[in-house]
Amino acid sequence: MREIVFRVHIDQPGHLEARAEGRPLTIQAPSLEELHHEARDALIEHLGPAHGTFRVRIRRPETRGVRQQGVRRPEQHRPASCLG
Repeated sequence: MREIVFRVHIDQPGHLEARAEGRPLTIQAPSLEELHHEARDALIEHLGPAHGTFRVRIRRPETRGVRQQGVRRPEQHRPASCLG
């Protein structure tokens, strides 16, 4: 399976915009979940039936010092023996 990566270049509350790497596709949506749907729709329109051979990845730029909600960095994981 091939992969297409969309890089988010505008990340504001209620507005995300991303561009595909290596393809002339730009998508926008109010949330990350909807951005995934827009990516799939853009692939269907751009590639037709071949869209099913692509895995969609959305990449947001990392902001130092800001942890994404619900995501733990590897150094923050505790061994099972430390969990109560």
